[in-house]
Amino acid sequence: MLKKGFKMKIYPDKQKEYEKRHGQLWPEMRQMLKEHGAISYSIFIDPETDYLFGYLEIEDENKWTGTAETEINQKWWNYMKDIMETNLDNSPVTIDLKQVFEL
Repeated sequence: MLKKGFKMKIYPDKQKEYEKRHGQLWPEMRQMLKEHGAISYSIFIDPETDYLFGYLEIEDENKWTGTAETEINQKWWNYMKDIMETNLDNSPVTIDLKQVFEL
């Protein structure tokens, strides 16, 4: 199992909408994440800065990178682009974090 930590940022005043959309995550999206090796996936928000912290446990890095090419993920990125910082392909601007401690 591999662990990944990363940060993203939502636009000001979009916290409730971000939570709402994730509370209604499409079943096809959930299934795709599992099929691509997601064991555990959590997202936390810092309400003072609008930064998101993602924590992900995956089976295999190569399997995981395939998520970006799926039709459902492309649809999700398009759906989320109006409430968070994104790249030109609508993928979220994501900054990988380095793990420095584990108990």
